[in-house]
Amino acid sequence: MKYPVVVHKSEHGYDVHCPILKGCHSQGDTVEEALENIKGAITTYLEMIAEETKGSIYKVVL
Repeated sequence: MKYPVVVHKSEHGYDVHCPILKGCHSQGDTVEEALENIKGAITTYLEMIAEETKGSIYKVVL
């Protein structure tokens, strides 16, 4: 699934967050690294939500 992300230049590199997943954010030294890191953050975020709600994650094609 594709999630929108927003990347901002910071003093230490690049910050990235996913606006539809509150609190899901990451960073990197380059834009490419930040985008790669947010993939892991999104996966972890969804796994934590599934665990907290005792639900399961399914991949659905729209």
